[in-house]
Amino acid sequence: MKILLIEDEKELLDSMKTYLESEGYRCETANDYQKASEKINVYEYDCVVVDITLPKGNGLQIVKELKQKKSEAGIIIVSAKNSLDDKLMGLELGSDDYLTKPFHLSELNARIKAIVRRKSFAGKDELLMNEIRINIPSRAVIINNNQIALTTKEYELLLFFIANKNKVVTKNAIAEHLWGDDMDQTDSFDFIYTHIKNLRKKMVEKGGEDYIKTIYGIGYNFSTQ
Repeated sequence: MKILLIEDEKELLDSMKTYLESEGYRCETANDYQKASEKINVYEYDCVVVDITLPKGNGLQIVKELKQKKSEAGIIIVSAKNSLDDKLMGLELGSDDYLTKPFHLSELNARIKAIVRRKSFAGKDELLMNEIRINIPSRAVIINNNQIALTTKEYELLLFFIANKNKVVTKNAIAEHLWGDDMDQTDSFDFIYTHIKNLRKKMVEKGGEDYIKTIYGIGYNFSTQ
């Protein structure tokens, strides 16, 4: 899951990034309105956590831009102001949740998980797809009643495929989802081939179907049809 954290308080931003990455998320950051606007107009995110008060602009404008571009990202507004007006304005613009500073990082994590489940998987804690069962809170993947050990990237890749099943996803989209900004530093898509090869092997070894179909020159299709 890829998250954009928009916050101008460096200590809080660093704390959120460190904590959420320890929970298995891929986190990118922006510390002012301009950088945040550039990122949301180039990359896609599963969730955006945005402070209302930002240098060079306002977090509510970021919410507007996300909605104008029809982003499917979950949106959590963060503000030091315990203001009903701010909360109502954010919700009216289309944000999914609101947190008032100070807050516990574990609470932010719980809110992110709830939003991602609701948006991507109809609020379910457990996904069932044929012989595959995934417990999202524990990140356990079970095929034919046998649990398989996946790396973080393999797990993220499997969830990304299931969330986009029967759709063609490009290699660029996969790279961006798994690596974010760092994808620009790679010279090839060899790392994608490696992760897909390993994921396929582990699933098949447990008796699972090979749902990952290569669409030559474009990307892949996780086909269940």
